[in-house]
Amino acid sequence: MNHISPHAFIAPEAQIADGATIEPFAYIEGDVQIGRGTWIGPHATVLSGTRIGEDCKVFPGAVVGAVPQDLKYAGESSTVEIGDRTIIRECVTINRGTTDRMRTAVGNDCLIMAYTHLAHDVLLGDHVIIANSGNIAGHVTIEDWVIIEGMAGVQQFVTIGKHAFVAGGSMVRKNVPPYIKAAREPLSYIGVNSIGLRRRGYDNDRILIIEDIYRMLYVQNGNITQALRAAESELPASEDKNIILDFIHASDKGIIRGPF
Repeated sequence: MNHISPHAFIAPEAQIADGATIEPFAYIEGDVQIGRGTWIGPHATVLSGTRIGEDCKVFPGAVVGAVPQDLKYAGESSTVEIGDRTIIRECVTINRGTTDRMRTAVGNDCLIMAYTHLAHDVLLGDHVIIANSGNIAGHVTIEDWVIIEGMAGVQQFVTIGKHAFVAGGSMVRKNVPPYIKAAREPLSYIGVNSIGLRRRGYDNDRILIIEDIYRMLYVQNGNITQALRAAESELPASEDKNIILDFIHASDKGIIRGPF
């Protein structure tokens, strides 16, 4: 059974699943889909093109599905897609996609904290946390299990690899490889995110292999091309080695600097 306040505005075309809750003064346009068990708080705004999964929470003041803040946007039909069990806190803004990707997407089990902005064509994986006042520019990709602390800014077209941790107040101008911690200005590798990996079930042996890979890439070699060749030829084969090296090979605009 739905729990829909008579004081909410809901366009007749909107699709609200059974078990959803729409609080007073929420505003929901047509061409919107809201899944079972999702809660839309008072004064939240959900605009056309938005697809929200099950058991999500959208807090007061959030605006989901507004058109892109991009002068190249020409009115194309695009979407915002939110997975299941994701929490969108107060005053978050999430804009629709453009012709680049045609969608902005947030995965399952994410937490997007207050005043964060996700621009057009941003793609978030599952279990991503972005703390208060994060600013994520257009065309950014953030992979699974990434944590970005508060007041960080991510430049357009950047990719942040899975299980990475980005310190608060950081300016992310280049790609951040998977499994690492990044901090300082300019943003730099400061070690492997071992605490986060242990929390997610990685054992010590696997973490040591990841640390060996990054030691070769960032500490023992001053040239990333030479470091990649050395890692490919000298380090034992592993799934994590493939993930890391494939990410770096695909980073045509470069990765963040080393610790020195």
